[in-house]
Amino acid sequence: MKKLLTFLLATFCVAAAAHAEKALSRADYVKRFESCEAILREFQADPAYAVPADVLAKARGLVIMNQFKAGFIVGVQDGYAVLLVKKADGKWSVPALLRAGEASFGLQAGGKAVETVLVLMDDQTPRLLFEGRFKVGADAKAVAGPRAAERESMAQTALEAAPILVYQKVKGLYAGATLKTGWLQRNDTANRAFYSTNYTLPELLYSDWVTPPAEVQPLIDFVQKIAP
Repeated sequence: MKKLLTFLLATFCVAAAAHAEKALSRADYVKRFESCEAILREFQADPAYAVPADVLAKARGLVIMNQFKAGFIVGVQDGYAVLLVKKADGKWSVPALLRAGEASFGLQAGGKAVETVLVLMDDQTPRLLFEGRFKVGADAKAVAGPRAAERESMAQTALEAAPILVYQKVKGLYAGATLKTGWLQRNDTANRAFYSTNYTLPELLYSDWVTPPAEVQPLIDFVQKIAP
């Protein structure tokens, strides 16, 4: 019975999220891009959370996640993210919208916002999103990345060997800790609506067929600046 209730609740949450997505306007998607840009800028402005320059220089992709968690008895974590990849010519792609979330079942109360930056260190990890839902930390190893504030005092480690480095505003997080930060999923509905195209995630990320709208150009420019 417990497993059945869990399955039914999860199915309801997925259906509700899909319905809510259809109701969003282009202005709503612009706000998502702007909020993710603000998260990245805030991280980089604070040495306690900033991704070091030498890590960014090796990055092959960036995911900026904005998640929410609220509930009583049953908590459902939901949210959104944007993904950019560095292409073969060294330029960063247009940002693509993703779904981001995680369902947790247990006694909970109140609410929490979770802001996360994922630094993707290889070219294979972004492509995992082409197939469907991707579980961070399960489908690819994810560890807490070194912070700019601690970089000078740290010996060079093998942290960058992990495919995903996680930067998150959570107290007690230490470099090298293995993490699971929920799931990511391509959001073709949102990207088609915002970019006014039938191109999906592979074409958005790895082609030059889509001209960046003015609303996302500041995010692209900032990523190009910090990770040239």
